[in-house]
Amino acid sequence: MLCNLRTMALLACAVLLAVSLCASGSAELATQADWAGSVALDMQSETAKQEVTVRTFVDGDTTHFNVPTEIESSGVLKARYIAINTPESTGRIEEWGKKASAFTRDKLENAEAILIESDTAAWNPDSTSTRDLVWVWYKPAGEENYRNLNIELLQTGLALPNNAGGNRYGEACLAAAAQARANKLHIYSGEKDPDFYYGDAIELTIKELRLHPEAYEGKKVAFSGIITVNHSNAVFIEDYDEETGLYFGFTAYYGFNLSGGGLEVLHVGNEARIVGTVQYYEAGHSWQVAGLNYRMMKPKDPGNIQKLSEGHEPSWKETAPETWGSAVSLETADGVQEEYPYPFLVLDTSVAMSGLHVTAVHDSDSGLLRYLTCGGDTKYPVLVTLAADGTFADTDFYDKIIDVRGIAEGNESTFYLRVYTPDGLTIHND
Repeated sequence: MLCNLRTMALLACAVLLAVSLCASGSAELATQADWAGSVALDMQSETAKQEVTVRTFVDGDTTHFNVPTEIESSGVLKARYIAINTPESTGRIEEWGKKASAFTRDKLENAEAILIESDTAAWNPDSTSTRDLVWVWYKPAGEENYRNLNIELLQTGLALPNNAGGNRYGEACLAAAAQARANKLHIYSGEKDPDFYYGDAIELTIKELRLHPEAYEGKKVAFSGIITVNHSNAVFIEDYDEETGLYFGFTAYYGFNLSGGGLEVLHVGNEARIVGTVQYYEAGHSWQVAGLNYRMMKPKDPGNIQKLSEGHEPSWKETAPETWGSAVSLETADGVQEEYPYPFLVLDTSVAMSGLHVTAVHDSDSGLLRYLTCGGDTKYPVLVTLAADGTFADTDFYDKIIDVRGIAEGNESTFYLRVYTPDGLTIHND
């Protein structure tokens, strides 16, 4: 009962503060209450705790942390920040999403120490069962005490409270959010986000996007190509370039935003016009477009993805290991010759290779992927990747000859062919 009275009193104070600030227009008062510093990390409490380091930054309220295998067998805990929602900056792009993501990164990158805490004595999964709900504490350089990043995001106006009241630090969460609202910070400002692109889609080719993705980061773009593979709520799109004789490709992540007619547009074999926002997907170390939309009542809306034609096949461009391991010189827009690794140029396109000799086999740390290293004395050796989840027969691939149909994936230094379907891999036993 005493706890309930204390909670009600604190919330009443927060409401009074918000009303007072709105009436007076004073920003000075709003900045005096440091709710993120008002809570203390109690190392003696019964909650589950773990000091961690960052594995991957995802967005404002999701971070992957390195943890002992006793907590997660993979050594990675995918953390969803409890009690808050920051605007989207990955699968969907929202105003203030990039700002929230950058805020989280800045605080954790410059922290002397990071600690995660569960709301209870156990680590609790979120509604998707793929992430754990945690409080994230960080110790700023030169300071002795930890700060609560969840509350700080609310206090800064870069997050909205999400079922905050019933949690361990719910009182401070609600007070921090009320203060940010009263002070009209970021989400509550009513102003345009300077990092958000409000303009019309930029029409370009997949080639231009592949060669210069950073020039379009955060911008809405439109391009067309053939859908080759649909996997994990994303599609690969490729388009033939007459000038170079190469296929160029890109990934479009549609997440869970589409249904019905929208999913039909992205059917494999369709030629489609893709409209979305360019982003770097850090967890996958790759570029993609996201935020795809389809308005069924307005199929010709220029912001829609659209089906242009159907009945096409992936190119499955037959490629020799020597070609894969080579470099290609292309002329830039200002007439300068620039050299690119061949597999970089064909990222996200459909590639076929025949007669590959498997010289090594190993599984990923997570055990979800299997890597087949294929012989060939080239700068970029052929690495074939496939699921180790039963999709493919559990065969001893070592020293076998294989034919492959896969999607070229990777980053600037490591490239591989990812096989998505069983018919994309043929094993020769002779």
